[in-house]
Amino acid sequence: MKIICIGRNYSEHAKELGNEIPENPVIFMKPDTAVLKGNDFYIPEFSNDVHYELEVVLKISKGGKYIQKESAHKHYEEIGLGIDFTARDLQSELKSKGLPWELAKGFDGSAVVGNFFKKENYNLDSLPFSLLKNKEKVQDGNTRDMIFSFDDIIAFASQYFTLRVGDLIFTGTPKGVGKVDENDILEAYLEDEKILDIRIL
Repeated sequence: MKIICIGRNYSEHAKELGNEIPENPVIFMKPDTAVLKGNDFYIPEFSNDVHYELEVVLKISKGGKYIQKESAHKHYEEIGLGIDFTARDLQSELKSKGLPWELAKGFDGSAVVGNFFKKENYNLDSLPFSLLKNKEKVQDGNTRDMIFSFDDIIAFASQYFTLRVGDLIFTGTPKGVGKVDENDILEAYLEDEKILDIRIL
């Protein structure tokens, strides 16, 4: 199982980090060891500035290569929410040197994944999702604001990577990302249903 992640897919998030709006999906990867086991996230010793990034996640149900956008919807049946934890200080250092982001993005426990739900139960073109930190809403996203749609992402990524059943795609985060500290509680909602409940240690 591989985890494909899309960066800068919400224009307001790109702006808040001082990044240009991309012409094509910005892709990075996380290893399967990044998936968090349980509900406790431990801040790694190599970072003093770990940020939460809430995202809609697709689970690939049908493999493929060179998938056309028109048929991309046939390759996933379920969606969920996930948190892409990012060591922002380390990422900034790596970016300043022109180096890859994997150390800042793919460390153990950096990919939080909740339960998955049948996509037909949702309007995927206008799907609200949100994140609360210590009961205060910090991210309030909607898929209608994505630069690249789910089908765009699947078609683009499959030009480079063969998609396999069970692969996960993190589709990008809206504005409002921020730092986590010890004892923070993160709660993620898909529409009005709580999907994730994460404790920071």
